[in-house]
Amino acid sequence: MSIKFEFATAARIVFGRGTIGTVARRAAQMGRTPFLVTGRNRERAVSVWEELRSLNMAPEIYPVPEEPTVERVVEGARIAVAKNCDLVIGVGGGSVIDGAKAIAALIRNRDDVMNYLEIVGLGRPLSHAPVPVIAVPTTAGTGAEVTSNAVLTSKTHRVKVSLRHAEMLPSVAIIDPELTLSMPPHVTAGTGLDALTQVLEPYVSSLANPMTDIFCLDALGRAARSFRKAWEEGGDLDAREDMAMVSLFGGLALANAKLGAVHGFAAAFGGMFDAPHGLVCARLLPFVMAVNVKALQARGLPDALCRYETVSRLLTGDPEASAEQGIDWIMTLCNDMKVPELSHYGITPVHFAEVIDRTQRTSSIKGNPVALSVEELGEILQQAVGSNSGR
Repeated sequence: MSIKFEFATAARIVFGRGTIGTVARRAAQMGRTPFLVTGRNRERAVSVWEELRSLNMAPEIYPVPEEPTVERVVEGARIAVAKNCDLVIGVGGGSVIDGAKAIAALIRNRDDVMNYLEIVGLGRPLSHAPVPVIAVPTTAGTGAEVTSNAVLTSKTHRVKVSLRHAEMLPSVAIIDPELTLSMPPHVTAGTGLDALTQVLEPYVSSLANPMTDIFCLDALGRAARSFRKAWEEGGDLDAREDMAMVSLFGGLALANAKLGAVHGFAAAFGGMFDAPHGLVCARLLPFVMAVNVKALQARGLPDALCRYETVSRLLTGDPEASAEQGIDWIMTLCNDMKVPELSHYGITPVHFAEVIDRTQRTSSIKGNPVALSVEELGEILQQAVGSNSGR
């Protein structure tokens, strides 16, 4: 059997403790007027702002305080154009970096944003390359610093959609594990569970390839040994470094091998309900795994099933572990971290048909290792919603 694949990522990846100190110098080589995108807490970007000012650069600061909406990035791009910004720097979590990438794209593509949005728009390619982006994650979760899309919420359509183009990959991704030390346990849990999902789904994806496998296998081992420690002992910099690597490797993998049903559901769910993305993924993950394993067994697909066994052995440390033991490991982790049932966010059986329909139309579902029926998707959703769904 021949092997054929492509691999794309950020032009430059800079990983290591203290690397945030290089942002301003790199920015000065790329533009003159930076547009600095931050989260709700601007303090994390203060050092970058001060260093930019010391180089006689006058950054315009723009907050993305929650998951970015279409309206928020359109407004950001309008301000950036008015201020003649020629470079975007995103310092924050995945939402901030997605916002930064979208704003960078819209600075040079000024017609109706609906021309470019997937699912709810025309999904056309960008007419012009975005301005350069420097992505600086302060959480270990999404891997957005090395992906070529920005996930945006369309409030009008009540769905999360992507603005996507190969040239939306950041020019530089700077991953400094020290920036994640300030994350409280609940944020460490939510972002870390997202990161874990994003190295598991690409590994079992129908679009996995030898390069993405390398990242996923390494990251699964790191998550197994360090995730709990980072959650329980937030000041353990070695554990934080491992989880920053898991997040980075997840971004590299998903950008080239896609994801699966977990993120398909999460995209649909996130557009309809106000819920933290990482916790939604975590709640879905063991149930998606269980239904996928059952479907692979029923359809006689042993090669894909073997990948779940490999995941299980890396997570549990048991070289003889079954796929089911890996599912149990993740379920225990989610229970210990008090991941809520999806009913906590307001979903009831009344919403199931719409959530499943939206899930089937997402980009992520295309990477699932097996095509799931409506009934199988319903089984996952029923289990993830839990006992308080009002059924």
